Amino acid sequence: MREFSFFMPTKIVFGQDVVKKAGDGLSLGQKALIVTGRSSARKSGALDDVTSVLKGEYVIFDQVENNPTGENCLAGAELARQENCDYIIAIGGGSPLDAAKAIAALAVNDKSPLELYGGWENRALPIVAIPTTAGTGSEVTQYAVLTLHEQETKKGLRGDDLFPTVAYLDPKYTASLPRQVTIDTAVDALSHLVEGYLSNRATQASDLVALQGIAVWGGVIPALRSGEFSMQDREDLLLASMLGGITIAQTGTTFVHALGYPLTYYHDYPHGRANGMFMASYLEYTHQYAPEKVETVLELLDLPSLEAFRELMNELFKDFVGQLHVPEERIRAYAEKAAQTRNVSYSLGNPSVEELTKILKDNIL
Repeated sequence: MREFSFFMPTKIVFGQDVVKKAGDGLSLGQKALIVTGRSSARKSGALDDVTSVLKGEYVIFDQVENNPTGENCLAGAELARQENCDYIIAIGGGSPLDAAKAIAALAVNDKSPLELYGGWENRALPIVAIPTTAGTGSEVTQYAVLTLHEQETKKGLRGDDLFPTVAYLDPKYTASLPRQVTIDTAVDALSHLVEGYLSNRATQASDLVALQGIAVWGGVIPALRSGEFSMQDREDLLLASMLGGITIAQTGTTFVHALGYPLTYYHDYPHGRANGMFMASYLEYTHQYAPEKVETVLELLDLPSLEAFRELMNELFKDFVGQLHVPEERIRAYAEKAAQTRNVSYSLGNPSVEELTKILKDNIL
């Protein structure tokens, strides 16, 4: 008998000029805290679109760092309290969107960022999410991934009230992204789709979303290889990213993310690129436990074999092959840290520290 739940409370508005057409739908209160990074919202044109149609007062917090820390989010929350903001508009890639979620919780709860991982009492401020990259899918998830220096890693925070109330997705906001950022974030989206589909928490409902997203992503492979992106390609990547977010909102991610986090924390490796390093090995490992599902992934991507998938990842990141240097003695420490995460527990096969160490060595050394 089938049993599953599927919770996705975010209203999604997708298409050209959806922010400009939003009208009153962009306002969820009396005064907004606009949360963004230092430049992406302006370069993409999203910030200008928001401020041109937003009704009511607003204040801008544009100090979100790449891979935001709890302290960074606390600064935004303090500004929200000082300015009596009653909702958040998040504009940017994964970092601003994730930071906005933590800010939304911290603004109305007397807690330190680290204490949020134990839960909070007051419902987070409502959030409008406007992505300017096609990778994290954070606009449709209940997760906020923060950098925790106390634990020397990145770690996901979660709460149902962190789902944005509404997400506005316009592919034109991704048009200003450099080629490599487009590729890095695209591979992040693929990792969400594939990991969600192959997670031991996958359901028939989440699989429908994941399979659609993988198929859409597969259609953009020629553009990813050439580095030339039409607006249709950008639209497809944004759609795939959103579908990836919806997928992992139900399933979580697997050991690909767990292995990638140390590379981002210790070596400043972009998140999607870090995931891409391990995806071929992940598919090879998971093929032992779900061969038909792995073959389905390859078929939807129009790739003839696991080796062809590895060749695709190597091609997309050819400028970076061999440039990451990790001392061999640290490899096992990374594997041990990864093994303690929920991501690994969501992986088919329940990989051991030894298996994770081998995958790290095979792809780094």
